[in-house]
Amino acid sequence: MQEIVQRYMATWNETDPERRRKLVDELWDDQASYIDPLAEAHGRDAIDAVIAAAQAQFPGFIFTLNGPVDAHHQQARFTWALGPADAEPVVIGFDVAVVTEDGRLRTVLGFLDQVPA
Repeated sequence: MQEIVQRYMATWNETDPERRRKLVDELWDDQASYIDPLAEAHGRDAIDAVIAAAQAQFPGFIFTLNGPVDAHHQQARFTWALGPADAEPVVIGFDVAVVTEDGRLRTVLGFLDQVPA
């Protein structure tokens, strides 16, 4: 699960649209969904669009893991941070990811713990 989560974070940080879409297609199941307080996306096209929108809202910011990945069975939870490199994060949250038997993301549920005013 650690590798899957690292690939997930890399997808959120990939700003080249073609490379990001390739990562989305490799990592996410074709029936995948992503849901957080600000977005609900079903399918790879919508997930890619949510990632692109987050990058547009926070240009130059990067997502980083903010602690260990806690996993069992086919699910994991992990905390992440978003902010400029080498600076305090602007957003902190945690996600719960569920993977298929072949190791692709089926569902990611996101929660926001710290957001800008």
